[in-house]
Amino acid sequence: MPITIPDLKDWTFTVDYERIAWAVADREGESMNALGRRPTEELEKIVSAVESAEAGEIKGLVLISAKDTSFIAGADINEFDVYDTEDKIKDAVTQTLALFDRIENLPVPVVAAIHGYCLGGGLELALACHWRIADREEGTRLGFPEVKLGIFPGLNGTVRAIRSAGPLDGMTAMLTAKMLRPSAARAMGLVDQLVPTRHNLRWAARKAVLKKLRSKGAPWWKKLMARQPVRGFLAKQMREKTAAKVREDHYPAPFRLIDLFETCGDDPKAMRLAETEMFAPLMVSDTSRNLRRCFKLSEMLKAAAPKDAFKPRKVHVIGAGTMGGDIAAWCVACGMQASLQDLDEAQIDKALSRAKKLFKKRVRGKTAFDSAVARLIADPEGKHIKHADVIIEAVAEKLEVKQGLFADLERKAKPGAVLATNTSSLKLEEIAGPLKDPGRLVGIHFFNPVAQLPLVEVVRGDATREDEIGKACAFVTAINKLPLIVKSCPGFLVNRVLAPYMMEAVRLYQEGQPREKIDQAALKFGMPMGPMELMDMVGLDICNKVGEELSLAPEGEGSQDNVLANLVKQGKLGKKTGRGFYQWEDGKPKREPMDFSDTELTRLGEKLMAPLLAEAARAEAEGVVADADHVDAGVIFGTGFAPFRGGPLHYAKTKDAAADKEAA
Repeated sequence: MPITIPDLKDWTFTVDYERIAWAVADREGESMNALGRRPTEELEKIVSAVESAEAGEIKGLVLISAKDTSFIAGADINEFDVYDTEDKIKDAVTQTLALFDRIENLPVPVVAAIHGYCLGGGLELALACHWRIADREEGTRLGFPEVKLGIFPGLNGTVRAIRSAGPLDGMTAMLTAKMLRPSAARAMGLVDQLVPTRHNLRWAARKAVLKKLRSKGAPWWKKLMARQPVRGFLAKQMREKTAAKVREDHYPAPFRLIDLFETCGDDPKAMRLAETEMFAPLMVSDTSRNLRRCFKLSEMLKAAAPKDAFKPRKVHVIGAGTMGGDIAAWCVACGMQASLQDLDEAQIDKALSRAKKLFKKRVRGKTAFDSAVARLIADPEGKHIKHADVIIEAVAEKLEVKQGLFADLERKAKPGAVLATNTSSLKLEEIAGPLKDPGRLVGIHFFNPVAQLPLVEVVRGDATREDEIGKACAFVTAINKLPLIVKSCPGFLVNRVLAPYMMEAVRLYQEGQPREKIDQAALKFGMPMGPMELMDMVGLDICNKVGEELSLAPEGEGSQDNVLANLVKQGKLGKKTGRGFYQWEDGKPKREPMDFSDTELTRLGEKLMAPLLAEAARAEAEGVVADADHVDAGVIFGTGFAPFRGGPLHYAKTKDAAADKEAA
């Protein structure tokens, strides 16, 4: 009699003629698989069916996915907020831990056949299986992203990662949160076997079951690293490297993971129990809640792009300066073809040379590198305009130049191509003035450096049509950026909110606050870089221009008091000239050694952030973006505003609520 399990919605379960059981993850109504409550309950039914089968009735179990892009992409983050106490978290985790242990203890071989994203809880599930096979396709990635959510693996992934990959590789994978290519995961020991494509997975899994393959885990010499005194030495190194990247008071999760390893790294049984005890407080912390909020905000921005609509393949960029050249190079690194136009062919040559450095970091192998180089085309005469799906103007901020350019582009571009300007200061309505169809023009505003900042502002002018906005958002997501739809206004959102913060830093500096203290205060608050260093990086001439455009120049303009304007007049423009607020040597600012108390840094940080918070509130009130969540998303992903605080408006709201509670 065949084994059947009724009423499964997120899995299918069959037993084939060779008596191999196939559990196929296919979460109902979702594009990707995630371990939510219902999928986990259904997996428990599948495991129970295998456990209760008569001897010989099932020879093995294969876990595989029906989705195009994921094996299991982690736990369902939308369900996390249900678990709002440590006891609730421990209860939920304990049930799933028991299920994973039952999978590991099944008497028949259990194989995980991995295509697409296998992350977080999905990788923890795979590690509970006896044998793991992954395909080599480009879309397949494995990893533990939990520290980005303010937690660490909590389904005994810490124990199983160390068992499979060894202490050094296992801990590194969890601490860095990197998404690993299949070959890297195989080299570590997180995967046992690789196949060329997803189409080879079923056959390979079948053979693994019939051969009763079981992973041997990390070799003996790797396991020795879990013993003292080596473990203590490794923990010390890990703590130092982690502290160089993040502050423990802002992001405690990686530090608690290192504590767990240092305390229990050679005792799997103790580590299993301690993992849950340390995981639960992290899960209910404000840091984790706010980092989960950031993840949801990023998903919200991605949702602005229409599904299955505009699919750009060819991009034409006009203006081969730093911004234009880097936009073209990034598009190529993301798989597109880009042509680059400029009156100065030497500028194009510089951009092409700079692009090769990006390709070396972003693409793997000589063939892929050569292909990327070939897809970035020097086009000084603009011959590729007629073929482009997206045309981006990134020339000097001169209205008449842009107007003439777009009038010409309107005649040459193919129907349906996106006409976009990367302007940061001119009104779209004025640029679109001479166009026969002004509704076609949209702003696509990148931030420098293009390769590092994830946000792109999609600017809607008064006449811009919604379908053009949708196509622009589709393009932005196609190059792995986050689109934020903003109203055409001075500074849009990000520059408008960031400028008062930078000008407040200048004002404090003019009042006598040391530049080192100002930067340290910002870092203590949670910013990725201090404002003085940031302005030097951006260029003091650009900062001064933005301040003037937004009427935010420090008091004393034109006098000795305006330190920013005076530095610009002296040609001290920051990093690019070697001198600004700081003196730059070997690409780094030369700082004076100074120590300040936490209290005074905290007080100064609050003062420094006040104008940013106020401007963010004004931007929401004026409808620059859709709502408060979009303000927070834009400022987090466009400026690096302390992610663990959940965004400026969210931070201000929780701060006010805490003050009211204390007053009561």
